[in-house]
Amino acid sequence: MPLLSKARHIVIAFIDFFYKPFARFIPLQTFRYLACGGSNTVLNWLVYSISFNIVLNQQSTHIIDDIFITAHVGAYIIAFCITFPLGFILSRYVVFPESNLHGRKQFFRYVLTTATFILLTYVLIKLFAIMLPMVRADISYIFIMVITAVLSYLSQRFYTFKSDEDESDALGE
Repeated sequence: MPLLSKARHIVIAFIDFFYKPFARFIPLQTFRYLACGGSNTVLNWLVYSISFNIVLNQQSTHIIDDIFITAHVGAYIIAFCITFPLGFILSRYVVFPESNLHGRKQFFRYVLTTATFILLTYVLIKLFAIMLPMVRADISYIFIMVITAVLSYLSQRFYTFKSDEDESDALGE
């Protein structure tokens, strides 16, 4: 754990260095969430692009028998396998370190919220395509990313990384 602790302190110091100009406008925890989430989103896009264009060469991948995975889905899976655990680690150790829930409980909740937001993103993409076909897909996706980012922050803050004391207070114990 010393390596993780040292890495955590470096990341926090780096993020907090850039926080000073925004201190009057945004809470530190929210700024850390934006920095970590934004960095992880950019990394996801980079890994996706490299996987799609270079690793998979824009070609479907044969799995078994007649089962193939398209390059788009394959690149998504590769990017997800890297950024999903990184997002959890950043959220747990940088953004919400005060949470005293067991790591297994946090991870389970993180899996649930991530699955929920994958499904929500899919539904919103379909909804925007059906209800607002005149809006460009990339513009719609920006709105979807903003909606899911705000809801993701709220779910992580008040559910995934909520502390045991917060839960017992809510239950009136």
